[in-house]
Amino acid sequence: MTLGAVRVGVGGWTFEPWRGAFYPQGLKHADELAFASRRLTALEINATYYSRQSPKTFASWAAQTPEGFVFTLKGGRACTNRKVLAEAGESVRRFVEQGIDALGDKLGPILWQFMHFKRFDRDEFAAFVDFLPPSVSGLKLRHCLEVRHRTFADPAFVELCRQRNIAICLSDEERWPLIADATADFTYARLQRGVDEVPTAYEPAEIRAWAKRLSAYASGGFPDDLKPVAEAAAPAGRRREVFAFFISGGKARAPMAAEALISALQQGAA
Repeated sequence: MTLGAVRVGVGGWTFEPWRGAFYPQGLKHADELAFASRRLTALEINATYYSRQSPKTFASWAAQTPEGFVFTLKGGRACTNRKVLAEAGESVRRFVEQGIDALGDKLGPILWQFMHFKRFDRDEFAAFVDFLPPSVSGLKLRHCLEVRHRTFADPAFVELCRQRNIAICLSDEERWPLIADATADFTYARLQRGVDEVPTAYEPAEIRAWAKRLSAYASGGFPDDLKPVAEAAAPAGRRREVFAFFISGGKARAPMAAEALISALQQGAA
């Protein structure tokens, strides 16, 4: 397994505590994206969750980053933070058609994040995923659902996503269910248990453990220390692209955690 199958990053690239720690002293704020994209291999864009962006903005972000770099996007909250998901169709369309295709081949998966109190209802979520288009302007789209209520630890939810090649976010957060099942041709992990007191947010042993798990997904297998919700963990032998982001917990140390995970993967810690 090569690092090319696993992309590692953080959420966003603008955060004051990173200046002088991850970013060199004196680096212009306008140069932070260019710097981060040459130390990490992916970034999750949070701004798209809160508001629409212009095609010009997406194109500018793409232009500042090197070949092979990938952005993932958080789907708009207007799409997911609603009582009736079956009414989200127009909001999803507006999100997808705002100009995200200007990222070109640097466009990675879209993460659709749901509130912690949203419970699993198969018919409701089937209606929502039916709104998720497979492409925009000829560009393939990939979708991931981040769910936070324990009712989603249900084989019916796993099967729903697997039928549509939609990933279930692998959430390392004690408050949310960790649904490890591989349901798509890619895996998306959000690692949220970091602490600022640890130089790399996660302890070195935890970094190595995640390197091993992510490598297993990338190679088409399944981590031997995680338990799937459904009986069939994943189709055997199906290689996947993997995305992993250090988010929220230990945010001040998140870039260093990402660099440590990249290093562990390069060294074959898995």
